[in-house]
Amino acid sequence: MGKPHHKLNVWLKAVAFVKNIYQVTGEFPAEEKFGLVSQMRRSAVSIASNISEGAGRNNKNEFIQFLGIAQGSLSELETQLIISRELGFITGKLADELINELDAISKMIIGLQKSIKEK
Repeated sequence: MGKPHHKLNVWLKAVAFVKNIYQVTGEFPAEEKFGLVSQMRRSAVSIASNISEGAGRNNKNEFIQFLGIAQGSLSELETQLIISRELGFITGKLADELINELDAISKMIIGLQKSIKEK
């Protein structure tokens, strides 16, 4: 684990969140496999992937840009969770728990962006 992103708590949390999304969407109706399931999984993976890609860049402005892209994917996933709740694929309680986890990741990304800008 010598890569720079492996040391980032936000990346670790984002990777753990991907596992949660895979488990939750595994319970969705089969007809959603190429719809919401695929979209939600891609969005979740994109959050962690963009954090790691940004950390691997040599330029702090690029890192900040990739963190912004991760935030965009996070917003997409929040919307997809709300839609899933509205369609009855997940309970309101589970949706709220997942959205709260996303909010925590979002705050960590914002904090990381601020710390990079200050350096």
